Amino acid sequence: MQSPLLFSTLKLGDFDLSHRIVMAPLTRMRAARPGNVPHALNALYYTQRASEGGLLIAEASQIMPQGQGMPATPGIHSDEQEAGWKLVCDGVHARGARIFLQLWHVGRISHHSHQPDGGPPWAPSAIAAEGSAMTANFEREPFAVPRAMSLADIEALKEAYVCAGKRALAAGFDGVEIHSANGYLLEQFMHERSNKREDRYGGSLVNRIRLPLEVAESLAQALTPSKVGIRLSPFGIANDSGDPDPEPLYRTLIQALNRLGLAYLHLIEPRASGAGQREVDHQDVPSACAMFRKDWDRVLITAGNFTAQSAALTVEAGHADAIAFGRYFIANPDLPARIRRGQTFTPYHRPTFYGGGTEGYTDYPAYGFAGS
Repeated sequence: MQSPLLFSTLKLGDFDLSHRIVMAPLTRMRAARPGNVPHALNALYYTQRASEGGLLIAEASQIMPQGQGMPATPGIHSDEQEAGWKLVCDGVHARGARIFLQLWHVGRISHHSHQPDGGPPWAPSAIAAEGSAMTANFEREPFAVPRAMSLADIEALKEAYVCAGKRALAAGFDGVEIHSANGYLLEQFMHERSNKREDRYGGSLVNRIRLPLEVAESLAQALTPSKVGIRLSPFGIANDSGDPDPEPLYRTLIQALNRLGLAYLHLIEPRASGAGQREVDHQDVPSACAMFRKDWDRVLITAGNFTAQSAALTVEAGHADAIAFGRYFIANPDLPARIRRGQTFTPYHRPTFYGGGTEGYTDYPAYGFAGS
């Protein structure tokens, strides 16, 4: 039996959650192609992981065709995608759970094979990231030099976020999460290593956090603040990201976001940076949730290599209000029930994380069934 506080109610935006174990947004690359459309298999996957009064955050979904950076990732910019996501939301709601959709633009972490015009992807500045992109054929090629966005591009981007947010609610989502972490476009604007602009979106700290703030404000106005969350990775190094002095940058951003009245702040702990690509557990690193707790008035969710015990301790200490699990939620569709009962976790199988069909996706059993 785990901490009673981990299984106490929590008000998040307009909703009352019955426990504080959240399913983190997880890229799985199983949307139907062409069109990057969610379908019945995706609906089954999410429905399996829905629990009464729980919160799921659906995987990062590109807000516009230019925002895609990996094959078979779902979008939220077409009628077909909206209809596909409705299947997901209907299944999750039938189980009594809530679901938010993570809104995504990968920026320079893309490949020309994903771009509608076959050209370079968008970025704050024409600076290539270190590392390799995943092509439309699941192959790897070095990142190319991106195209620096014009002010008109930036305005189009903000409009695309609002349109995607409205589509998400029309599909049945309870809210949206802005992906401003892990080295993707909004975070690229925040970091000096990827942003060398000389206009109002570059240079000073205030200028570099302007775009994520404007996106958050636009979505809050369009959807109401209670239907908007945001995800940040203050000490992240994924996708050639990172800031030499992240604390003042993120503290200023979080304090500004706090004034918007958003539903929640979702932090990625530094010990988990890069965990999507390999097994990591960075030691002797700061706690993001403990560091920024005082700067945030509403629900704070944190994620990063948590166990049932460390999740309970973090909530009991008041550093976070809820804990998001990723990889363990993949392999344990009934994860909240397992934690509540003190049951063992099924190990995940990393080779089946990205792409494919049912294997490693919808074939993990609940506790007590064959194979668990």
